[in-house]
Amino acid sequence: MAKRRGRGEDSISFEHRGGPCRDPDRHNGCPGIWRGVISLGYSPDGARRIRRKVAGKTKTAVKDKLKALHADIDKGITPKAGYSAYTVRQAAQDWLQDGLAGRSAKTVKKNQNVLEPILNVIGNRKLRQLSAGDVRQALATMAAGYSSAVVSMGHLALKRAIRHAEANDLAGRNVAALVDTPKGRPGRRSRSLTLQQAIAVITTARTLPVMELRPGLKDVRRPASLMHAYIVLSLGVGLRTEEARALGWQHVDLDGDPGASPAVPPHVAVWRSVRAHGETKTERSRRTLALPQMAVAALRQWRDSQAEERRAAADDWQDTGLVFTTRLGAALDAANVRKMFKRVCTQAGIGDGWTPRELRTSFVSLMSQHGVGIEEIARLAGHATTRTTEIVYRRELRPVITTGAEIMDKVFGPTADLRA
Repeated sequence: MAKRRGRGEDSISFEHRGGPCRDPDRHNGCPGIWRGVISLGYSPDGARRIRRKVAGKTKTAVKDKLKALHADIDKGITPKAGYSAYTVRQAAQDWLQDGLAGRSAKTVKKNQNVLEPILNVIGNRKLRQLSAGDVRQALATMAAGYSSAVVSMGHLALKRAIRHAEANDLAGRNVAALVDTPKGRPGRRSRSLTLQQAIAVITTARTLPVMELRPGLKDVRRPASLMHAYIVLSLGVGLRTEEARALGWQHVDLDGDPGASPAVPPHVAVWRSVRAHGETKTERSRRTLALPQMAVAALRQWRDSQAEERRAAADDWQDTGLVFTTRLGAALDAANVRKMFKRVCTQAGIGDGWTPRELRTSFVSLMSQHGVGIEEIARLAGHATTRTTEIVYRRELRPVITTGAEIMDKVFGPTADLRA
């Protein structure tokens, strides 16, 4: 007689699917399938037993699958329904849908975009079978066609997706965390305007009307004062593009309070951005900055031009209270700003390969060139640390760094025998 299985042991059975059975004792060659069942106890309310099932063409294959399930349980993983067939792509989709709750649609889309090249290689791989070698191969494939920064973002997104699966008992270990990020193709390094280039851009923007992009419609001509004010403000105080586009007139004081003690100069309060919930990038990004006189004059002129556009729009005007708006008062789109800025740069004779965010890089570099300390520049730019200011933003504008030679000449003086 067949030995009866013990209480709590796994069950293995053959599911017959009709037709003659050549070997009823072993079921070899019979039309059917072997199934195994593992018991995981009862549901929290004790009303039902929790089981996980596996299937295979042979009894040995089913035993191997049951052993694998037990190995996962020993690691602290509770196999859920569909666990064995759960793929890397499913893990990524679940993380994008649930793991980024509260994040902006732009953030979710960015993570989806950097994950896609990786998923094209290993997306159909079962997550429980994913190896560090698989991840390494996918990242190497991505590195061949993308910059190092994008590869790094993709690797980070994959690690976070698998960590999300771990938290839901759908992954054994995060193999993506065991792999180093490879270097990709050289990316486009941000640049800084020289003082001469900055003057050329400002001068051109003062008189050059710009065109507002309207998808599917004819572009609209806008006053030159729009981009002139945008450029002067961004370059003059180092605003982020997301801060400039979210800036409201209620946070701009073009008069100040000269009679106060101490006197309050014209200033701008950087308290909002176009990020989710209107928050600035970091806590230190919330700052109040004095305005240079050229920015005060440019903003006054643009305020007058905006008032004329408001009167022309009449009932179609959207009262958003924003400083930089479309001709109907709505927030300016980032693509519109990029297009208008490129046109100004082209007309200024410095080429069209510049982006609005490089106005901020130029602010940092010009401050550094004129002797402002790195700590003060970081405070003005709203950086969390000075390392961001120095490594990411500051660009050396001088072709030759002369500080060392000048100091040593002062130290040793015009000593003839040392120069011989």
